[in-house]
Amino acid sequence: MKSSSRHLRSVISTVGLTTTIALTLTACGPSSTSSTTPNAGTSTGSLVVGITTDPDTLFPWKATQFQAVNIAQNLYGTLTEFDRDLNVVPGLAQSWDTSADGKTITFHLRTGATFASGAPFDSAAVKYSLDTINDQATAAVARSSLASVTAITATDAHTVTLTLSAPDAALPANLASINMAILPPGATEQSISTKPDGTGAFTLSDRKPSQSITLAANPTHWSGAPKLTRVEYRIIPDESSIVSAMQSGNVQFAVLNDPLVAKTARSDKISVSKTPQLSYHALQLNASRGVLSDVNVRLAIQCAIDRQQVIDTAALSEGTVTGPITSPAYLSDPKARPCPTRDLTKAADYLAKAGKSAGVTVNTIVSQGEYATSVNEAQNLKAQLADAKITLNLEVLDSDAYVKSWVAADFDAAVALNGGRPDPDGMYGRYFTSTGNLNKVAGYSSPALDALFAQGKSTTDPAVRKDIYTKVSAELENNAAWIWMFTSYSYTATTSGVRGFIPMANGSLQYLWLTTN
Repeated sequence: MKSSSRHLRSVISTVGLTTTIALTLTACGPSSTSSTTPNAGTSTGSLVVGITTDPDTLFPWKATQFQAVNIAQNLYGTLTEFDRDLNVVPGLAQSWDTSADGKTITFHLRTGATFASGAPFDSAAVKYSLDTINDQATAAVARSSLASVTAITATDAHTVTLTLSAPDAALPANLASINMAILPPGATEQSISTKPDGTGAFTLSDRKPSQSITLAANPTHWSGAPKLTRVEYRIIPDESSIVSAMQSGNVQFAVLNDPLVAKTARSDKISVSKTPQLSYHALQLNASRGVLSDVNVRLAIQCAIDRQQVIDTAALSEGTVTGPITSPAYLSDPKARPCPTRDLTKAADYLAKAGKSAGVTVNTIVSQGEYATSVNEAQNLKAQLADAKITLNLEVLDSDAYVKSWVAADFDAAVALNGGRPDPDGMYGRYFTSTGNLNKVAGYSSPALDALFAQGKSTTDPAVRKDIYTKVSAELENNAAWIWMFTSYSYTATTSGVRGFIPMANGSLQYLWLTTN
């Protein structure tokens, strides 16, 4: 089987993802009916993007903070990419072949692509990057995406062959994550953090800590030079202040997540487009710690929460109650969980089963600054759970401290907004399998989940995969591994001169390279 830039649709598109995502763009922005990417023209103009938090890293293999991921997407390249409809399409690999038994994938690399340093992109860079990501010592956050890969061979300068232990239907989509970015041989976290060296549409021009990050157009980018010569990410502490800066003409672009700010931002000067997101809001429970190691305590928490009340209180009713899997192709049914609606009687019963009728206390971390609704969500959850004799002790942290605690699994519970992915394996395999590299963050795995995730990767049949991931969702919900709450929207705000940006359901800013101002 061959995948190329002229004809490619991932497994997800065959069960309706393209149609669903095509309906997500509203208010402004190009239609999302085309899966092709137009070539950019000559770079002209500049753009100032308002963001609320200084990115905590420019090293793509460890980027988890939303701001860090969004900037990395413009600095680095990946073997595969997502188009505007979230189909998997060629990136640095212009095509690939899969063997009949599914255990060998051969990637044919683009010629002429280069890194920001001028070094050539070739098979040595791909082998170095994937080998290093796969090295446990690297602590790459997407290492589990390569769990099926047993060998990486640079067949020639422009060909790389991956040998797999079993067929892996999720691999092409997983390789599109910026956490799988290709770096030049010898690149390290230290070198890349100070001087990013990617194949992206932009290069790093200047960085002023806690003030701004400025990118310059990469005139030799393999898809053509961006239409902007310069993009400055300006750090402004809150979204209301960003809107004020847009009204005064100092900022021209921002992605907002506070629905109230987005509503008030609309004016004759500022257009706002609303895009449903695959990312999900959750109360993450570290099932390996303290009282949360008892499934009955976790189920009590699940039953004590009215998710719609969280949406109404914290997000101005702008959201949809969700289960674990948010991709339309594999969408979880939130009505299938043990307590689809709030049930304090069941919550009390579960606490009694745990021998905790007098109540429990759960220390909970909350990020301030990374997304706008976090503190309001936490306060509403605290109030609701108090009715069930469950006390949340809230510790509000700045984004950098929160991410450090989260990656180290140094928390009992965390109010979180996690990025969603089109394929459920990339979304959850690294969390909820016993060998997943972020399993310590989740604190939960089981033999049943290990088997289900293995089955999900081994077949390309969409109907079979949907059934498998329905079972994954049930396993997670029935054990209250986390408390999934809702999906929400991104609100892309632009001033009148900005054209061409395409919002995406995965929150990517990759189409800044087609934007003009």
